[in-house]
Amino acid sequence: MGLFTLEHSKTAYRADFALYGVAVISLTALLVLDGPAAQRLESALWVAAGLAGWSLVEYLLHRFVLHGLQPFQRWHTEHHERPTALICAPTMLSAALISTLVFLPALLLGGLWCACAVTLGVVSGYLAYAITHHATHHWRANGTWLRERKRWHALHHHQRWPGCYGVTSGLWDHVLGTSQRAPRRQALTPP
Repeated sequence: MGLFTLEHSKTAYRADFALYGVAVISLTALLVLDGPAAQRLESALWVAAGLAGWSLVEYLLHRFVLHGLQPFQRWHTEHHERPTALICAPTMLSAALISTLVFLPALLLGGLWCACAVTLGVVSGYLAYAITHHATHHWRANGTWLRERKRWHALHHHQRWPGCYGVTSGLWDHVLGTSQRAPRRQALTPP
């Protein structure tokens, strides 16, 4: 399978987790060991901003790109049709997008330490998303949080009404009104 295929071999699929895990560890080490001590609080705030930003991006990408724009919608439909297949964004694509749309603008606007911190937040969010999405399709739910995430994601996959786009959290579905899966039934009132 090539570098830009949607369905991955087990090795390529696992390499995605490894690459982003190494990126999180490396960026954390760089910020803690080499970052200016005077900017540690500021860096932590930028990491938090990147993580919060990822939360919204996760929702928006899933709702409007994967369920709204071709060819992404067609590719995502393949995942819905075969939810246990190892289908995900090619690592080269996700890494290029994060580098181009997160790291470079943050570097230009805020400097190296800001760029590293924001990118750490986004990459941490992306890794959490990837692990959570994998877990919803391949792991047993032993805890309450994962059980709820699996239920939420199953609603997204198995219902006909749009919604439940958040994978790591239902926050944006609640805020933006896509947490309801079906129209509410009219209450029956006696004549």
